[in-house]
Amino acid sequence: MAEKIENYRILGVDPGTNILGYAILEVNGAELKPVDIGVVYLQKLEDHPQKLKRIFERITSIISQYGPRYLAIEAPFFGKNPQSMLKLGRAQGVAMAAAITKGLEITEYSPKKIKQSVTGNGNAAKEQVAAMLQNTLKVSLDGQYLDATDALAAAVCHYYQSRSPLGGTGKKYNDWSAFLKNNPERKG
Repeated sequence: MAEKIENYRILGVDPGTNILGYAILEVNGAELKPVDIGVVYLQKLEDHPQKLKRIFERITSIISQYGPRYLAIEAPFFGKNPQSMLKLGRAQGVAMAAAITKGLEITEYSPKKIKQSVTGNGNAAKEQVAAMLQNTLKVSLDGQYLDATDALAAAVCHYYQSRSPLGGTGKKYNDWSAFLKNNPERKG
């Protein structure tokens, strides 16, 4: 009896409040194929709540259009500007909320883990990540924003980590209570 090949999609998101990257990766057994890759432009929206609303609407729309099973999202890294970190965390939270309302399993990966998974080097430059994705997936990513290729890298990272015998090292959430349990500092 032949083994059934699993076919599913992963939504990768690189959160941002000016440009948010997204990618849909189709998995057919061991074959990976980018289905859609792009960015959501938010620079023209001056009001932060309007940016968050747009993120929620676009992510919900992308999920409805492509039907992914998983969301792989880049975790905000700690920067020097607390205000920027707060805004980035909100963008990530809104993208996660959109995925939760659509029933996706969510896994958060650090930027270093994503780079390590895709290139073998956790300190790789964004351009190196994009070049490795082009090579691995046998697609042209010329002209794509690095935010979009970072989102694709998050999806590819999730694929690799989910196939790992160790089960990956991303943080998984199926609902808000699981997220808050693992992130008590984020309780309001």
